Amino acid sequence: MKLNDGWLSIIKNDEKLYKKFSKITTYINSNKDIIYPSKENIFKAFNLTDFNNVKVVIIGQDPYHGEGEANGLAFSLNEEVNITPSLRNIFKELKDDLNIDRKSKDLSGWAKQGVLLINSILTVEKDKPMSHKNLGWQEITDYIIKYISDNKSNVVFILWGRESEEKKKFIDENKHYVIISSHPSPFSARKGFFGSKPFSKTNNYLQKNNQSAIDWSL
Repeated sequence: MKLNDGWLSIIKNDEKLYKKFSKITTYINSNKDIIYPSKENIFKAFNLTDFNNVKVVIIGQDPYHGEGEANGLAFSLNEEVNITPSLRNIFKELKDDLNIDRKSKDLSGWAKQGVLLINSILTVEKDKPMSHKNLGWQEITDYIIKYISDNKSNVVFILWGRESEEKKKFIDENKHYVIISSHPSPFSARKGFFGSKPFSKTNNYLQKNNQSAIDWSL
């Protein structure tokens, strides 16, 4: 359970926040409950996507709580489990948007290209959604979202669903591109997620601002 030095130094910029971070990680390390993702993958999103490489931020709510599903990246799954309805709908939109027929459920290939796939809450107890909502993870991830907004330019922020949309207040829309739609969950995908074309919009913006497009097939 180790956060890479670059992101850790950003958190250490705020002494009060770093104390909160240390308190949370101590709690997780000493907790005897089954917690997802596995301890070595809790900071996987940050460890795969350095601050300097961030081009896109996709914000989820909390990790999958089913056995073996969460792998530390928002919406991403370990390959050996069944696809979740939300990820199936993300892939459906990707197919409709860019004609990419994606099979791999692990989104590490996106992360390695600069797509920061973070959940607002980074851990969850097995079979207990939102069980860690009061640990204080949101303070950490909100700070990171604002830090990215304040210290980078021309980042694409993709906010799916009401919970993620609330993060808009941390983002300077004069410097960045914010894509908002309903959540890809079956309960809301037809209320604005399908047809929103987030993948092509992201690449068009990146290329317009002299950045390489994301290969969403990887």
